[in-house]
Amino acid sequence: MFGVQLMLIGMVTVFAILLIVIYGSRLLVHVINKFVPAEVVTAKGKGDDVPMNVLQQAVSQITGGKGHIVKVTKVSK
Repeated sequence: MFGVQLMLIGMVTVFAILLIVIYGSRLLVHVINKFVPAEVVTAKGKGDDVPMNVLQQAVSQITGGKGHIVKVTKVSK
């Protein structure tokens, strides 16, 4: 019976620590996003910025303002 009690105590402990890690990381992300402003990334290079602006607006609309374009590369066939 002692083995079963030890196993249950261990499982409850691991579960509690996992919950602390999950909610702690969520809190950390929320705090960082609230106090650290996001950097605005603009396209650098040739041509006009109209396609990049359209992509940024589409991503912003789809993700509710939470998504940001980091890098855009052209795929050649």
